[in-house]
Amino acid sequence: MDKEQEYSDEELTETPENKASGNGEDLSHEELGRLLEDARSKADEHWDQVVRTRAEMDNLKKRHQRELENAHKYGLEKFVGELLGVRDSLELGFNAAQENHDVEKLLEGTELTLKMLADAMNKFGVEQIDPEGEPFNPELHQAMGMVPTNDVPPNTVVNVVQKGYLLNGRLVRPAMVMVSQAA
Repeated sequence: MDKEQEYSDEELTETPENKASGNGEDLSHEELGRLLEDARSKADEHWDQVVRTRAEMDNLKKRHQRELENAHKYGLEKFVGELLGVRDSLELGFNAAQENHDVEKLLEGTELTLKMLADAMNKFGVEQIDPEGEPFNPELHQAMGMVPTNDVPPNTVVNVVQKGYLLNGRLVRPAMVMVSQAA
């Protein structure tokens, strides 16, 4: 015969009455009712906390999603604001060139506009790569051709065809360059 079969059903089923009677305490139906109501009350409180926490998490998730979408949509807003001044300056220079053919004033205006553009780009972490006279660096430069010369050491940038740019230290466009080679 198995050990489980040796015990009666009452002995195998633990109830608050069995537990209490095992300790020498008898619980009345009223006391059991109160304990049951307390347990229900605590369960309701915990369930309410779970529901509120879930709602809070859903709200946080939705808010985070909205903020992420806005960051993607309007992330360039400050940069565009800076560029608008450059565009205004270019338009003024273009209109002045049509009305007045004073080349010195046009050059001065163009120089100031280029400075405005460079300042706006620097403000947002855009750095210019202008490597003329520097050793060729394949990580930052793209060689367009070789120029035989004895004036500078081999593999030196002798001409910049197009400047390169970094954005916060990350290459956006390599500088296109002509590189020296031994004559």
